[in-house]
Amino acid sequence: MEDAKNGFMSKTIILRSATLVNEGEQKVSDILIKNGRIEKIAENIQVNEKCEEVDLSGKYILPGCIDDQVHFREPGLTHKANIFTESRAAVAGGITSFMEMPNTVPNALTQELLEDKYQIGSKWSLANYSFFMGASNENIEEVLKTNERNVCGIKVFMGSSTGNMLVDSEETLNGLFSKVPMLIATHCEDEATIRANIAKAKEKFGENVPMREHPSIRSEEACYLSSSMAVRLAKKHGTRLHILHISTAKELELFDNTIPLGQKKITAEACIHHLWFSDEDYDSKGTFIKWNPAVKKATDRDAIMQGVLDNKIDVIATDHAPHTLEEKMDSYFNAPSGGPLVQHALLAMLAKVEEGKISIERVVEKMAHAPAILFQIEERGYIREGYFADLVVVDPKIPYTVSKENLLYKCGWSPFEGVTFNNTIHSTYVNGNKVYEAGRILENSNGSRLLFNR
Repeated sequence: MEDAKNGFMSKTIILRSATLVNEGEQKVSDILIKNGRIEKIAENIQVNEKCEEVDLSGKYILPGCIDDQVHFREPGLTHKANIFTESRAAVAGGITSFMEMPNTVPNALTQELLEDKYQIGSKWSLANYSFFMGASNENIEEVLKTNERNVCGIKVFMGSSTGNMLVDSEETLNGLFSKVPMLIATHCEDEATIRANIAKAKEKFGENVPMREHPSIRSEEACYLSSSMAVRLAKKHGTRLHILHISTAKELELFDNTIPLGQKKITAEACIHHLWFSDEDYDSKGTFIKWNPAVKKATDRDAIMQGVLDNKIDVIATDHAPHTLEEKMDSYFNAPSGGPLVQHALLAMLAKVEEGKISIERVVEKMAHAPAILFQIEERGYIREGYFADLVVVDPKIPYTVSKENLLYKCGWSPFEGVTFNNTIHSTYVNGNKVYEAGRILENSNGSRLLFNR
C-alpha cells in the first residue's frame, strides 16, 4: 500500500445517502471506501471498525471526470500555468484524471523528455495523470518506443502548433498511421488553407484583423480537409484514431455511431467551448474565446451537441490551455489561442442539463465512462466495487458564481467570469482521498499515474 502523499491511504470512509449517477441510472445509496477503492455500494452500509461517515443526502455522486485533453504548460511555460496549479483547479471542478499534451518546452518528443513530465506529475499533481508522447516529422523511432501500458497515446498536430510539432509530411503521416500500434490523437486543421485565409484577411483589414474573423481564418474547410485526411489514413492503415475538439457540423459525417464504443477504431471528442460559445460571442468575449480550432457558428455548436447525443462524438473534454491575461489582451495576430476551463467544465455541462439539452446520465457517460472505455483506462471512470474511488459530489441546491476571487487557475481569468451556475462542486475524492471540499483544496495526497488495459 502506498502512503497518503503518493496515492492511496488506508482511511475508511462511508459516503451516505447520496444519489449515485452511474451507468445510465440514478439511485440513492451508500459507498464504502477502503484503501483508496470502492469496497461496497449498498443501502445502509454498516462496518465493525472506526470510519469517517459523510451525510450526502440531497446531493449527487458522479464518477470523477476524465479529461482527455489539457495543456498544463509544464515544463517551460510555467508563467502561464503548471501541473500543481491546474490540477488543483481540475479537482475543484470534479476532474479527477487528466491527459496532458506534449507541446510544452521542450516538446515531449523523446522518451526521456516524456518521462521528465511523469516525474513532475508524480510530485505535484493532485489529480491522476497521463501525458501524451509527441510526434514530429523526424521522431518516429522515439514514438515507436512508447509504452502502451502507461502512456495514454501519441499526439499528432496536423495543423499549427508549438515548436517542431506540426506534422505536415505525407510520408511521416503514413509512417505514423501505419506503424504506431496505440491510439493516435490528432489536432486537425489544414495549414495551407489557414495561411491562404490569413492572407485574404490581411488584404482586407491589414494587421488589425477583428476577432470575429477567427472562424473564417481557421475555417470549416481547414478543419474538414485535415480531419477527413486523418480518417482516410486511419481507414487505410487500420489505425486507432481519436480526433480532438470537433468544431464543425460538417465533420460529423466522418464518424460512425453504429459501432459500440469499445469496438470503434475512429473516435471523436467535443470540447466545452464548442458546446457553449458561438461566433455571436466574439464581440463581447474577444480573445477570451480565441481557440484553435475556432468557435464557429451557433449551428455548428448545436450540431456538435447533437453529435454527442447521437454518439458520433464519443467524449466531452476541455482542451484547457491557459495564457496570461496580458498575453490574451493583445491584438488578433499576437494574442495566443486557448483558455482555462477545467474548473468549470462539469458545471457548464450540468447547466446544459438544466436547459434540457442533455441528461445528467449522458454527461456522466461522456465525461467519465466513455473516456475510460476509449482509452482502456484501468479501473477508473465508473462507480463500481473494486474500482478506484475517484468521485465528485455535486450540490444541486447551492449556486456558484464564477469570479476572479474563486478562480484557481494560475492565469487568473476565465471566459465564464460572471456566469452563475445552479450547481456547486461540493467535494472531490481522488483514490479515496478527499482533495477538495467547500471551496478549499486539501493537499493531503497526490494523484496516481493512469494505467491502460492494452
